[in-house]
Amino acid sequence: MKKIYVGNLPFTATNDSVSQLFAKHGTVHSVALINDRETGRPRGFGFIEMDDSACAAAIQALDGFSMEGRNLSVNEAKDRAPR
Repeated sequence: MKKIYVGNLPFTATNDSVSQLFAKHGTVHSVALINDRETGRPRGFGFIEMDDSACAAAIQALDGFSMEGRNLSVNEAKDRAPR
């Protein structure tokens, strides 16, 4: 299983809408859209976990895809650097 970063999401995107979009390319195991800690409002990015085999197809198909007028930035998630 691999984790995919998805950026430039519309602020109206929901876990369900993102899951449905990625499900066209394989099984989605989890969706985590990131919200601001203080305001609780969406930050416009998130992470999706999919099977390794579906990951590359989803990245290729959805990078630059227009969702509600915003072009998505989709790539393999990188581990966070230690602080």
